[in-house]
Amino acid sequence: MDLYKFIRNIDDFPKEGIQFKDITPLLANSDAMEDCVRQLLKMLGDQKIDKVAAIESRGFFFGTLLAQQLDAGFIPIRKPGKLPYNTIKETYELEYGTDTLEIHSDAILKGDRVLLHDDVLATGGTMAAACRLIEKLGGEVVQCNFMLEIEALNGVLKLQNQNVKSLLKF
Repeated sequence: MDLYKFIRNIDDFPKEGIQFKDITPLLANSDAMEDCVRQLLKMLGDQKIDKVAAIESRGFFFGTLLAQQLDAGFIPIRKPGKLPYNTIKETYELEYGTDTLEIHSDAILKGDRVLLHDDVLATGGTMAAACRLIEKLGGEVVQCNFMLEIEALNGVLKLQNQNVKSLLKF
């Protein structure tokens, strides 16, 4: 199935000059979602996965589906103040300022093999911070998985030590 036809471009969102890649048409089509999960799993191959971690909020859509198919636990990575238990934090640089991600302190066990998933690879800073969180807890990032990648932003450069796979490239 050609999943590209389910990605809608929205000009000047969330601010002028940005072309937003909208995945909601894909989410609205159950056949497209099923095929997307199948293709994301194919990118992983036969690697053993203990946990799937995904980044708030759009990463959760497919992260939970991947975890279910892999018979693995699901771990949410969220913005500060959204998780109810003890957390660890990772702050990272944005173009103008900083942002922070959190994960529960007991979410990853030492030696857990983790698939990290997010919807879009843009500049790579968010995923790099998520990788550091997993590693702080003793987990091994097996693969950084993306539904789509905006190649012109060179996000893979911030993930040079990781196995990075993107299903669709723009």
